[in-house]
Amino acid sequence: MLFFWKHTETEGRKGYSSDSEFHLRGTRITRGVRFYKHKNSRGNMAGPTDFIILAGNSHPELANLVASRLGMKLGNCDVYHKSNRETMVSIHDSVRARDVYIIQTGLDNNTIMEMLIMSYACKTSCAKKIVGVIPYLPYSKMRKRGCIVTKLLAKMLCKSGFTHIITMDLHAKEIQGFFDVPIDNLRASPFLLQYIQDCIPDYKNSVMVARNPGSAKKATSYAERLRVGIAVIHGEVKEGESDEIDGRYSPPLERKEKSRIMDVGVGGVPAALKKEKPPLTVVGDVTGRIAIMVEDLIDDASAFVDAAVALKEKGASRIYVLATHGLLSSDAPALLEASPIDEIVVTNTVPHDHQKLQCVKIKTVDISILLSEAIRRTHHKESMSYLFQDVTLED
Repeated sequence: MLFFWKHTETEGRKGYSSDSEFHLRGTRITRGVRFYKHKNSRGNMAGPTDFIILAGNSHPELANLVASRLGMKLGNCDVYHKSNRETMVSIHDSVRARDVYIIQTGLDNNTIMEMLIMSYACKTSCAKKIVGVIPYLPYSKMRKRGCIVTKLLAKMLCKSGFTHIITMDLHAKEIQGFFDVPIDNLRASPFLLQYIQDCIPDYKNSVMVARNPGSAKKATSYAERLRVGIAVIHGEVKEGESDEIDGRYSPPLERKEKSRIMDVGVGGVPAALKKEKPPLTVVGDVTGRIAIMVEDLIDDASAFVDAAVALKEKGASRIYVLATHGLLSSDAPALLEASPIDEIVVTNTVPHDHQKLQCVKIKTVDISILLSEAIRRTHHKESMSYLFQDVTLED
């Protein structure tokens, strides 16, 4: 016998709430879920909620928002730290033969360890499927020199028991290749584009600004959809690397023995020409226009402040900074508050309530509806293509 369960609801309405949160334009969604008639361990008929949502300590507010949009409550799970700093996880709901969704954004090493232990606890408790909903994946900034920690983190997540990962706006899309399990990299660009259209007055008189040449593709993608111009900031404030006296910059020893191999140059290994960027230069016309910078991550705000000063000197009327992940660590809120930037718009992939107390310019865009829809589609084996409509590779 086949049952059909149907639920209709209306999502959040457009506009600001009292705590400066922005919600996606209201849409009416009809959800259809099919399941076969069977009995659970208690002999009762199984319902449509044959999955459970667990959350760690990193972002309980976002986890509750996602669960409420799905018409559910979070599973009963305790995550705490002992006096010796060991992480303890106690799951009080049964996860046997159930799909488990663990919502945990990566803020620091403690939240990573919580996520790994929660996944392993579900794996050893015979969970059917373990999906990690990680809005912000830490260690995502890949360095050209040194170890790539993201690959280590991906291996740890897979070994702990995760069978699927849902994340958002990875700093480098190549990170998806480090995972041995399916991964869905969602995009926040539709929310940020809607914010520009609805909440920035006279946005048609704006120009998308790439903070550096590497961000030009993202700025171009936004500019083409908003039908506005583009500008690029070239150069940087000179900041040399830390010259630690550990021998890393010492020249190699000269070879004194004779060799049949002819050396190129004089004096051994030729020194490479040092790359020096020019001072900050704005390429493009921003005079009397609204300058909008878009990035995937804003943590250290000094580069954004320097760019805003250069834009103001070129005559920009207002300056906005939009980013998916607003880490805003250290003294970033204080720097942004004293900067020429008029507004900083970030999503709630990471909590930043404390930062908003230090900087009144920070606004929040709610993306919980996107995560809840991704969970719903994943659980009912529906296509995720709808969530990537009109999304480009540069977003």
